Amino acid sequence: MKLPVSARALAAAGMATTMLLAGGAVADAASTPRRAAAAPDIPLAGVKAHLSQLQSIATANGGNRAHGRAGYKASLDYVKAKLDAAGYTTTVQQFTASGRTGYNLIADWPGGDANQVVMAGSHLDSVSSGPGINDNASGSAAVLEAALAVSRAQYKPTKHLRFAWWGAEELGLVGSRYYVNRLATGDRSRISAYLNFDMIGSPNAGYFVYDDDPAIEKTFKEYFSGIGVPTEIETEGDGRSDHAPFKSAGVPVGGLFTGASRAKTAAQVAKWGGTAGQAFDRCYHSSCDTTANINDTALDRNSDALAYAVWELSD
Repeated sequence: MKLPVSARALAAAGMATTMLLAGGAVADAASTPRRAAAAPDIPLAGVKAHLSQLQSIATANGGNRAHGRAGYKASLDYVKAKLDAAGYTTTVQQFTASGRTGYNLIADWPGGDANQVVMAGSHLDSVSSGPGINDNASGSAAVLEAALAVSRAQYKPTKHLRFAWWGAEELGLVGSRYYVNRLATGDRSRISAYLNFDMIGSPNAGYFVYDDDPAIEKTFKEYFSGIGVPTEIETEGDGRSDHAPFKSAGVPVGGLFTGASRAKTAAQVAKWGGTAGQAFDRCYHSSCDTTANINDTALDRNSDALAYAVWELSD
């Protein structure tokens, strides 16, 4: 999926164009300071490979990756190993919920202004009734592949980049709330954006953008406009995912969503295709939420939109 052409991409390409300056002077664009390179295309095959691994982990551990179960810890270990090998500084944060031990995984990319932190995150746990591939291996895999793309590009953003995988979201945002509540006030204020990705490959997909922060919302809409995909404001999961603790703490938040148990309308089918009167995800919180329960086009577009926002907001 190609990213929309932007001024950033043109500047990064270093095109030898000219600009008319005030007073009529002409300057060579190549002599002006360049902004960071445009975000790379996120390979769908890479994201789906992570989904397959998370499905295999669930299958080998009682059919789920739920909080406090062996499948969750194995999922965390899989993601952590990828990040460690890619040069991230990883931290595992431990907490207790419902009498079981849970874990958050935080990964920091070296460099960037520590007083301006851009975070992208997703919850890694599933419900106990299924493997949780759309909800939410889809978000977790896309965030992981975007983090690996940062490493492959050896990206040097102006701001500091941090990625996160939350535990026990399905029990009421426990992991993300634990993380936010233990941040010092100064550390909270240093987070300039938190981007959340929870269910981004729904089989009867819609394209929903959080409207919590205007600048972040505009960034995501810019991406989708560039590829000719209309969006709607996300309302079904408003306040029900891991962005909520950050928002409550005063952190600017945004994110993407492709729909859960609500039915797609005829008007939405006219915009996006799919089936009217059917849930965006008929396997929501069910045993059939497997690797067969993914819309590849939606997963590809949202993964690329994720990367676009990370690059734009961290420059």
